[in-house]
Amino acid sequence: MMPCELGRYTGAMFQPRRIAHCRACGSPTQYRVPADDNRERAVCSACHEIHYENPLNVVGTVPIWRDQVLLCRRNIEPRHGFWTLPAGYMELGESTAEGAARETVEEAGAQFELGALFTVLNVVRAGQLHLFYLAQLSDTVFAPGPETIEAQLFSEAAIPWEQIAFRTVRETLQRYFDDRRRGQFGLHTADIA
Repeated sequence: MMPCELGRYTGAMFQPRRIAHCRACGSPTQYRVPADDNRERAVCSACHEIHYENPLNVVGTVPIWRDQVLLCRRNIEPRHGFWTLPAGYMELGESTAEGAARETVEEAGAQFELGALFTVLNVVRAGQLHLFYLAQLSDTVFAPGPETIEAQLFSEAAIPWEQIAFRTVRETLQRYFDDRRRGQFGLHTADIA
């Protein structure tokens, strides 16, 4: 376990300031440390509403068919044309599992049974948390949505490693195949620099 040093993990130096106007009244915000807080926040100059900036959750799956995994070739930026696991931003009103399932249907058009949470990856510099679940495919019929050029099954040897869109996907795939060789799947966590 890594020792926790509050000053080291504040995250403020990594995130650009994004809130220029109050969401409640539209007045300009100012970044300052509110009373009873320990970091700068966007505070409305008129109504004094405090606006918190929190990481975005990216949720997805590792869809499995026998000794293969399903990858989607991106039809959107960033990384258009590169391969990824089906994943995307979690929506309000859904759990991480529900979001992962929704993204898999939207991007791959796959039928599957959702399994256990597999990876939890902190991408601090991007202000994101990536969560991937294992998913057992029910068949090999896919109907990719508009964000996907094509959905295809790959064995480990056939994965286009140089064309994987994101480091979190590469990390998740590597851990999946390592666990598969061991015959035991666990929960993996990592910080992506």
